[in-house]
Amino acid sequence: MKTAPLLKATIIALACAGVVSADGGRDRDRDKPIPLTVPKAKCGPNDHPETALQGQVPAALRAAGFQGFNCNLELVGQTKGDGANWQTTQFKQKVRGHHEDDEDDGRQGGHDKDDGHDNDGEHSAKTRVCGYHGTASPKLSLPNRKNLGVRALDLTDPQDPTITAYLTTVSMLDPWESLKVNERRQLLAADNAQDGGFGNGGPEVDIYDLSQDCRHPQLLASAPVGTGADGGLVHKVIGHEGSWAPDGLTYYGGDLNAAQYYAVDTTDPSRPKLLSTWTPGIANVHGLSISDDGKRGYVVILGFGAGLTDPNVPATNGLQIYDLTDIQARKPNPQAKLVSTLLWKDGSGAQHTIPVRIKGKPYVIHVDEAGSGGFASVAQNAAACAAGMTPFPMARIIDISDEKKPKIVSRLMLEIHDPANCSKTSPDIVGLTTFTYGTHYCSVDNKKNATTLACGMFNSGVRVFDIRDPLRPKEIAYFNPPGTTVQSPGSNHNRTGGWVAGGPDWCSAQVHLDAKRGLLWTTCQDNGVVVLKFRKGVWPFEESSTPPGQQN
Repeated sequence: MKTAPLLKATIIALACAGVVSADGGRDRDRDKPIPLTVPKAKCGPNDHPETALQGQVPAALRAAGFQGFNCNLELVGQTKGDGANWQTTQFKQKVRGHHEDDEDDGRQGGHDKDDGHDNDGEHSAKTRVCGYHGTASPKLSLPNRKNLGVRALDLTDPQDPTITAYLTTVSMLDPWESLKVNERRQLLAADNAQDGGFGNGGPEVDIYDLSQDCRHPQLLASAPVGTGADGGLVHKVIGHEGSWAPDGLTYYGGDLNAAQYYAVDTTDPSRPKLLSTWTPGIANVHGLSISDDGKRGYVVILGFGAGLTDPNVPATNGLQIYDLTDIQARKPNPQAKLVSTLLWKDGSGAQHTIPVRIKGKPYVIHVDEAGSGGFASVAQNAAACAAGMTPFPMARIIDISDEKKPKIVSRLMLEIHDPANCSKTSPDIVGLTTFTYGTHYCSVDNKKNATTLACGMFNSGVRVFDIRDPLRPKEIAYFNPPGTTVQSPGSNHNRTGGWVAGGPDWCSAQVHLDAKRGLLWTTCQDNGVVVLKFRKGVWPFEESSTPPGQQN
């Protein structure tokens, strides 16, 4: 296989541009070509490192029954349950004995501490760690499931993650990717995204109170929005994705069915009402994130691979930045106003964004969930390879110092992404239809001072990267769990061209880092909840911190 001229030309152009580093000085390695793929993690003794390409589970290992890989991450706790699906979220709660801590920990009165440091667990208070994850809808579950809906978890003891409640209101039966916590107001929300929201979901938004005991969320609302009954905007919406404004007063949704974003007023969380909708008009919508002041939205444009080498076919996948000041200020008939658009062809199926600061400089981390040719079927994979472009999705770091002219500064490519390796990876996906290798959901340690990016990457497992130099990210650890031989009834991996006995899992959900304990937790769809511990000295970095709050 020849090298990938289109992709390598882009990388070399970045290397030769004399780009400025995050700390304002010249990148000391600016005269060296930026490598096409991120450097591999250096594993320790007793690890079980990958045996082929970085990120690969070769066809032979799949056929023999995949036993898993790990590098600088060790499994310390697990609860498989019925399996998992697309998303996780978490909440840290201070408790003293069996009662809530009376201290002002930055959540009281609707204000949070803005120092970017991890203040949980101070003084005599204990920090309770609660997690939440979705499972497959009743329709997409295997027969005879007993416990449907979102699982609430006590993750305080990493060796004993425990299911504490099942949330079964309409949106919680299948929140898809919309399940999110707002730390400041101590709320959990999801929209009704039944079976992905492709015409099967509804206008409902469910909101739960976490303030009393996060192990047992208390329902505040499970109500339709957009009907006019609540005094809000009359407009049809269907759930799929979701994100809070940091102040917790607005919950945003992504509606793939109508290709629109929408904003829901949650000032009174027991009475959510629709405020506004907007349609980008380029392609479809998906995930989004909101700036700290609530005035900017970083949304994705979900385009599909087309015209890869044809300059007359415009790109339709990428990032848009919107001014949401009208919505944040609750102006009459509030409108989202476009600030800028950045599109590309070396990826598609845009998934979500994370606004971050790295050494004080603003960036957006953008994550695709499909490769250049589309959602990773054999035909789409072949089209990308033939064009000399990456066949699998990846994350990228985008400089937004000038928000009207955002620019990509790096791509988090593994060896499986390199089109020069297509002949080695193509046999791995025979018989599979979607979501093989590559990214889906990522998170950072601290959005205000990001040092670390952790991603669920489907068959490539959970991967962790050092992003302190945003121009030259490096891999530091990975964990790819063993394949299962019995299907998990609540997993969305159960589909034609999906789960194969003994084959690698789908690790697709947000990853939650814990710098104080040197841990992370996430879900993989067949293996359920996994809690992993970093090898001592690998992570956290000296400057790493994990304050409470949603880090995606």
